[in-house]
Amino acid sequence: MTFGEHVFLYCERGTDAALWAEPINTISNAGFFLAALVAWQLLLWRPPAERSPDHFLLVGLTFLIGCGSLAFHVYADEGTELADIVPIGLFMMVYLGFALNRFLAVPPGWTVLIVIGFALIVGAAMQVQCWDGGIGLPGPEVTDAKQCLNGSVGYLAALGALIILAMVLTERHHRVAPYVVWATIIFIVSIILRSIDMSFCDRVVIDGRNVGTHFIWHILNAVVIFLLLLASLRAGPVLSAAKKPPRRPVAVPAELASVEIVRTEADTAETDTAETGSAKTVTVKAGPDKSESDKKDSAKDEPAKEDQKKEETKSAKTVLAKTAPAKTEPAKDEPKESSKAGSTDEKPAATDDASKEDAEAESKPGDEASSEGKEDESEPDKPEEAEPKMP
Repeated sequence: MTFGEHVFLYCERGTDAALWAEPINTISNAGFFLAALVAWQLLLWRPPAERSPDHFLLVGLTFLIGCGSLAFHVYADEGTELADIVPIGLFMMVYLGFALNRFLAVPPGWTVLIVIGFALIVGAAMQVQCWDGGIGLPGPEVTDAKQCLNGSVGYLAALGALIILAMVLTERHHRVAPYVVWATIIFIVSIILRSIDMSFCDRVVIDGRNVGTHFIWHILNAVVIFLLLLASLRAGPVLSAAKKPPRRPVAVPAELASVEIVRTEADTAETDTAETGSAKTVTVKAGPDKSESDKKDSAKDEPAKEDQKKEETKSAKTVLAKTAPAKTEPAKDEPKESSKAGSTDEKPAATDDASKEDAEAESKPGDEASSEGKEDESEPDKPEEAEPKMP
């Protein structure tokens, strides 16, 4: 390969090696610069937390795609052809990795493996050529081999990846699914127009020049890249680096609502260890609330309890009524009080007799108490006489 050798691939250039041999194809590269500038401005308008190096890398690769395509359609040699192909390939691989990680939450390890496999498929597809009666890798005996579909076979892998991505995002109802779906549809039309550039060379004429359909490929590809950039701006933060949301308080069931935490001091014998302070054990006693059935049973038992209380009160009244006329006997350990009570019922006597009775009461409290009881029983209805005045 010699980087200065001219390449004649598109209808508008034909076999002309002049610099300005593809004016329409050259001007149509402005779409890539416009897409990069608008995406750059939208990226700067977003909060810093929603930006990432991936966004800046994708915008920068879009700008490089415009520069490489512009150089290739001006110089049209093998060196500028690489400048056209390499940024496009890098953009496809970077965006595939971005979509797998941000859109589909594929782990980084698997993302790298898929991107490497994709690059190998694209490289192998670019080596496929077509000739009369065959397609594949030509041998030395094949002299008329050329790139299949006017060099569009290498983009079929990217188209397949976009179709799969659009289907998965649509099935998951992802917010960027519409952008990817429309980008896929437009990319299909774009590849078709790129492939038929030489076939429709004589049918697309501008200002008396055969221009073909390659310039439409540029315009539509700029739209596709811009839609993919918009999808990347609405992708959100990296899933692996996103902060976990704060845990919401869990609602406690009604059965576990009444929980008592009892803290008890540990035994002093157990606390004589290397640890300082008094050890505390926490025991949780979970007592479920009374259920509705328990409440109903208690409500049913209340009338029975009330009836039982009424019967007890009635029986107590009857017992009190029977025992009401009977007088209680004085206690044995209170002889003085009983003697005084008995003296009030007896007739007044002389002071000498009273002192004698007091002495006898102190010496024989039991006999006096019994005698007083007998006097009370023998004279229950005798009225009390007035106490005579002492001279």
